[in-house]
Amino acid sequence: MIIDVWADVVCPWCFIGKRRLEKALSAFGHKDEVTIRHRAFQLQPDAKDVLPTSELLASKYQVSPEQVKQMQANVCAVADGEGLCYNLDETLSGNTFDAHRLLLWAATINKQDELLEAMFSSYFEKSRPLFSHSDLVAVAISVGIDADLADDILRSDQYADEVVTDRNLASQLGATGVPFFVVDMKYGISGAQPLEAFTQTLQTAWADLEQSSKS
Repeated sequence: MIIDVWADVVCPWCFIGKRRLEKALSAFGHKDEVTIRHRAFQLQPDAKDVLPTSELLASKYQVSPEQVKQMQANVCAVADGEGLCYNLDETLSGNTFDAHRLLLWAATINKQDELLEAMFSSYFEKSRPLFSHSDLVAVAISVGIDADLADDILRSDQYADEVVTDRNLASQLGATGVPFFVVDMKYGISGAQPLEAFTQTLQTAWADLEQSSKS
């Protein structure tokens, strides 16, 4: 079973969704036969500058700074329920294209999930940016990836086409935002749904897989 997960590293609901999927898998009897693949999805593909997230949200939703604080507090409360300790007050927003390229490359050295986890934690729990090459190399080093290898990828244009392909595929599948989970390219979960949604989808997909193998 393959679970493709479209996410952006600066999407707070994506980290929450990751935790809920992991919880569902922990109770899934066939978890050892499940492969999870990160798929790139940029929330701001045209971003050229790095700016405070609070400013971006206020502008995007046409709300006051106080309303932004309340929005972020609500997300933090949900994250807390998943065992995450968000600190959103000082986060920055920018272009995540290079972060996704590095993540797609990390899959080739079996470090993708570990790197994604580190990126999420660094950004949401430690308020560290993920936009410059030095930002990304630092996170890569933290999970045991050689700094020179990571830097070489970032200085090249490798995996650029794959980032675009992932985004286009998400659109073809009907995704308008993230997180977006697709099991065996048949069963989709849009958003950080409750745990029960993940559990039910896993069971349905597995039953379908078993039925297909018998026919």
